[in-house]
Amino acid sequence: MANAASGMAVHDECKLKFIELKAKRTHRFIIFKIEEKQKQVIVEKLGEPTQTYEDFTASLPPEECRYAIYDFEFLTKDNVPKSRIFFIAWSPDTAKVRSKMIYASSKDRFKRELDGIQVELQVTDPTEMDLDVFKTRAN
Repeated sequence: MANAASGMAVHDECKLKFIELKAKRTHRFIIFKIEEKQKQVIVEKLGEPTQTYEDFTASLPPEECRYAIYDFEFLTKDNVPKSRIFFIAWSPDTAKVRSKMIYASSKDRFKRELDGIQVELQVTDPTEMDLDVFKTRAN
């Protein structure tokens, strides 16, 4: 397990599942959670390739912080299918201050463990990551 600057370790499964998403497209999204007692980032949920953007957003707890990876597929202006791997730092306004601080201080180190992130979003409200935001940032 890699050790994060904030003292949070990154469970090996986090990297393995990210590689599966990136290389094999076996997941649409991955939700990661910091397990405070174990002081590590773990995989909380995996989204099947057939799951939708709505399934992804419904998987983020409304009052708790999370990290997430989303494999966003889209068509370019020339109708060429493409995808971008998004890293989302979900930190809702309603989350506890302590949780926000832990997630914020662990984010950069955790991101470095996931090689291949193409776009990052810092999100405090669902409107900050609606599909239009994804489409704009993907191009």
